[in-house]
Amino acid sequence: MSSIKPSRVISNTGAILLGVMGDPIVHSKSPVMHTAALKALGIAGNYVPLHVKPEGLESAIQAVRSLGFRGVNVTIPHKVEVMKYLDNIDEGAARVGAVNTIVNNDGVLTGYNTDGIGYVRSLKEEACPKLQGLEIVVLGAGGAARGIIHALTAEQPGQISVVNRTASKAIELAREWSFLADIRGLSETEAKEAVRSADVLINTTSVGMHPHVNELPVSEDWIPSGIVVSDLIYNPLKTKFLQISAARGCTTHGGLGMFVNQGAYALEYWTGQAAPVEIMKEAVLHSFTS
Repeated sequence: MSSIKPSRVISNTGAILLGVMGDPIVHSKSPVMHTAALKALGIAGNYVPLHVKPEGLESAIQAVRSLGFRGVNVTIPHKVEVMKYLDNIDEGAARVGAVNTIVNNDGVLTGYNTDGIGYVRSLKEEACPKLQGLEIVVLGAGGAARGIIHALTAEQPGQISVVNRTASKAIELAREWSFLADIRGLSETEAKEAVRSADVLINTTSVGMHPHVNELPVSEDWIPSGIVVSDLIYNPLKTKFLQISAARGCTTHGGLGMFVNQGAYALEYWTGQAAPVEIMKEAVLHSFTS
């Protein structure tokens, strides 16, 4: 799938232990997806959900070492905080300031970020082949947002507006990466004008995620007709935000493609083998109907 250079190649004879840590975690389809991938590759192993509260994160990372996990994915809300407990941070993840994939090489833990590359690949393939010159509005400035915004800067957009509840966080991010693209940080009170002038609107927050499926990240009447609207959430597959946007004539892009792609890149780090992307996607889709 990619040009990622894995830490080492795992043979199909040794069992490996993998997992995903977050809070909450019960909604995650990562175990379904990666279990199907391991089976397809003929690799013996297990991928388990790990419900880790913020106060238990350090202990959980130590458990990754002591229990011999080959690797874990990291999701909300741990992607930034987890970095302080790792031995090494990949250059790309360090630049982004967030980690969503950890590889364990004999007790040495290295953090990577596959969110951004997974997301942009999915967005271009499914909804918006050319991002150059476009006005992009990103809702949220957390770990997932950082990976995505960093990857978007390589696409030469016209401007990226980052809207966040804590405006200082968005402003700081914009200042940090001002040399990469035209980025501005905005508060929620400034969001309306930015959203109404967007060509691409991206929700990176958890607003609208199962079980709170009726929540919206922005007011319905702010959304311009005919733009591209993207939501990182993949459970539900089509959030209320995307349903409303589609009714307004927008091209919509759900979180499934990013979810599968970031997982595929992570799997390649852990196993050294090309990820069975279509099998992974079908496993997730099937889990919603079974």
